[in-house]
Amino acid sequence: MEPILQISDLIASDPAHARGPFAPGFENGAGFVVDEIRPMAEANVPLTDLGFMRADAVYDVVTVSRGQFFKLQAHQKRFARSCERMRLTNPYTMEEEAKILNDLVLASGLKDAYVWWCVTRGANPTLAADRLQADKFQNRFYAFVIPYVWIKGDTERSAGINIKISEEYIRIPRNSVDPRAKNFCSLDLAMSLFEAGDDGADWSVLTDGNGALTEAPGCNIFIVKDGVVSTPDLGCLEGVTRETALELAKETGRGVQTRRVLARELEEADEAFMTSSAGGIMPIARVNGKALRNAGAGPITSELHNLYWTKRWSGWHATPVSAGEP
Repeated sequence: MEPILQISDLIASDPAHARGPFAPGFENGAGFVVDEIRPMAEANVPLTDLGFMRADAVYDVVTVSRGQFFKLQAHQKRFARSCERMRLTNPYTMEEEAKILNDLVLASGLKDAYVWWCVTRGANPTLAADRLQADKFQNRFYAFVIPYVWIKGDTERSAGINIKISEEYIRIPRNSVDPRAKNFCSLDLAMSLFEAGDDGADWSVLTDGNGALTEAPGCNIFIVKDGVVSTPDLGCLEGVTRETALELAKETGRGVQTRRVLARELEEADEAFMTSSAGGIMPIARVNGKALRNAGAGPITSELHNLYWTKRWSGWHATPVSAGEP
């Protein structure tokens, strides 16, 4: 079995990842608020914005490594679908949005970055009657760029994560809040993390309340059984890294399934992993404290993890950060 690549160590030591120039005040990243780029310390949201008050917003995250966006257009298209599903209007075109994200990365000087953006409902209209009509709100666009965020570092990825299937919380039903839209309604996920921490686990995963897995906080979930890679088809985000893992599994000749995956199947899996923009492919070693058959980074998970990063760095699905148009 090939060893799992130590990605965060490579990023810290390889000159290809060295930070570029940035203006004073942008040491901690760059934000975009009220139609201009600002230092992170000045990137503030009005208190009356319903994105802050009522979690009435959608967002997305794309990552940059070695100065290249990964699947930028796929993230933008998903963001557009999220806006449509939540009846929000992006004030910017996709081309304008891409330029804002590109310019934020340039302002930060970062070669490896976590790029976040959202559209919120904005403040309530003055007339109460207008609150029943989505087009009466002034929707707002916000964005920021900070150094790349890791859900779990090299040591934890190599050893594998200890994940807890939540017993106290279930994922918000999809006919209440559409999970395909990357939205702010995530207290169920947040509370499940505290539950996992109380139990000595590293992360959590939620079910639909009827025995089927949905997703983990910020992550999609996968199992590997008898060489077949499976992931839930309902109750979860249309993850771009999830899509990428399925692509890579097919490329390596693995069977893939998107279907209803039972919680007990996770406990009985040969291997398991999570996927996220904030970390890529992350191996799972234990479920509810019990070791999987291939505890740690199993052979299939390791292969997918290493392929994900080596292909990314070779320019696969890349959009270079540019001083011109992205």
